[in-house]
Amino acid sequence: MQSIARQLGICAALTVILVGVGCSQEDYGDLGKVTGTVTLDGSPYPNAVVMFSPQKGRPSTAITDEMGSYELTYIRTTKGAEPGEHQVAISTQPPTVDDNYRGPQFKDPIPTRYNRRSELTRTVELGANEFDFELKSK
Repeated sequence: MQSIARQLGICAALTVILVGVGCSQEDYGDLGKVTGTVTLDGSPYPNAVVMFSPQKGRPSTAITDEMGSYELTYIRTTKGAEPGEHQVAISTQPPTVDDNYRGPQFKDPIPTRYNRRSELTRTVELGANEFDFELKSK
């Protein structure tokens, strides 16, 4: 009797491990993993908001780190982007200011051809995708 209980315990532990592995961050399911870097005039660009918008479906976003690196998030903690053609927009995340701030308005150093009137497109495929963006301020 004790050996059956022990075997059931081992099976339960293995099930928990296998389910955990199947649900890890590396499992992108029906999404493509999208990573890359953003540079502006040859230098890594931190605090850039990177948005991939498919023709139909939910956009994916990321914010670049100090080295200009990003990884897209689809929703909450789910990483990735829907497969297919995407319009890409890159803008600077504005600094946080106090409600009483009366200084100059924030002007994004990234030209509008990369954000509001973006000329950027990329095709996301299932699996790993790496897209680097070398932006020019002029």
